[in-house]
Amino acid sequence: MIKIVGLGPGSRDDLTLKCINVIKDANNLYLRTDKHPCVDYIKSLGVKFETFDSFYDKSDNFDDVYEKIARHIVNLEDVVYAVPGHPLVAEKSVSLILNYAKEKEIYVEVIPALSFVDVIVNALKVDPIDGLKIIDALQIEKQMPDINVGNIITQIYSKMVASDVKIKLMEYYSDEQEVFLIRAAGVKDLEKIQKMPLFEIDRVDWIDYLTSLYIPPSTKRIRYDMEDLTEVMKKLRSENGCPWDREQTHESLKRYLIEEAYEVIDAIDNDDMESLCEELGDVLLQVVFHSQIAEEFGEFNLKDVVHGITDKMIKRHTHVFGEDICKISEDVLQNWEKIKRDEKNIESYTDNLKAIPKPLPALLRSYKVQEKAAQVGFDWDKVDEAVDKVKEELNEFLQVYKTNNYGNIIEEIGDLLFAVVNVARFFDINPEFALTKTIEKFITRFEYIEKSAEKNGKKLEDMTLKEMDQLWDEAKNKKNNTKRRIF
Repeated sequence: MIKIVGLGPGSRDDLTLKCINVIKDANNLYLRTDKHPCVDYIKSLGVKFETFDSFYDKSDNFDDVYEKIARHIVNLEDVVYAVPGHPLVAEKSVSLILNYAKEKEIYVEVIPALSFVDVIVNALKVDPIDGLKIIDALQIEKQMPDINVGNIITQIYSKMVASDVKIKLMEYYSDEQEVFLIRAAGVKDLEKIQKMPLFEIDRVDWIDYLTSLYIPPSTKRIRYDMEDLTEVMKKLRSENGCPWDREQTHESLKRYLIEEAYEVIDAIDNDDMESLCEELGDVLLQVVFHSQIAEEFGEFNLKDVVHGITDKMIKRHTHVFGEDICKISEDVLQNWEKIKRDEKNIESYTDNLKAIPKPLPALLRSYKVQEKAAQVGFDWDKVDEAVDKVKEELNEFLQVYKTNNYGNIIEEIGDLLFAVVNVARFFDINPEFALTKTIEKFITRFEYIEKSAEKNGKKLEDMTLKEMDQLWDEAKNKKNNTKRRIF
């Protein structure tokens, strides 16, 4: 069997009687490290032991050390393994031993002890019931602090670690945030607790392997998070909130979601990262807004939205989170569509076409309809055939455009546009973006006409079409000449 004992935070007075007796009776005693104040006391008991300090010198990282220690312990018989603090508090090697022992059906007895958390809350006179989060300094990239409660950062064993922790914490706290740097809490003659601003924690010279950091709850925020945004929206929608926000419905907000989405596209087209950040925030606000309205009617909330999309991404990426194999993007898209059809019980290819949302811009919707039809082989073999179809549709339009049959004109215009979208699809060109680019080009050339007219003391409404066409050609030629100069 394996017995795991805790040596407490550092003082021999904190060792339990059971811990001492187990250590005295141990046939094989192993200490994770001899860097602990109680080690001298264990030596005074005349108990022989070994340590794993050499493992630290031979390994590249702590995860590797703990892995090797755990494997070594479970391969021994009748062993006592002693660790600093409480065996089940911030002790990765013990977690691994418990897992490996379970696999081998080895009985493990854990003898508890005071943890560093106990002595820290006692030294600082804080009540953990008010909220306390414990974070491993070596895992601070993954374990985010919660500024609403107290946070204990453990394993700050060097100035370098303190510096890394400080930089990460400054993403959540101000430089002047009051913190407590704590060394050897509860150990007489070694304990040191110093209050200081956050920016100073890597400037002290007494940091060692017994050092931790305590950060009290903070009301001063330097960065807001999703919880803050959700609370702001709840406040705006509350009885004492904003009259306009309270009046909004899913229906009334539709236009804003569309507008914000297009403003994101505009920021991307302009390569404006500052605007992109802002516009993505506006889109996110719409998501939170709709989620809050739904929550008020007991339909769903933001957590449901986040859960839903996370679950969807995992289920539709079976080549990442499952056993499917997708080596190229085309394989990924085919797999995605297959999973999507199964999820939504889409039984026919026509149902797949009908599932494309009708509110999409017509050019984009036609592109997606053609794309899905092409997946089952309903497509031109080459782009020349698609171009010929454009010519055919143009001729059919020319046959009706001078008639009084307005219905036929609409139909032929639609057919012509649909055929043009098909050509764009062959070149993997989004027709919405292509048309947007042409619109911008038109505006630029029209601006040239207006400014040229103003230089000559003319107004556009007083010019003939021939005069405007001449300026249009000038603008066009000017653009072409600029291209030739560049290239």
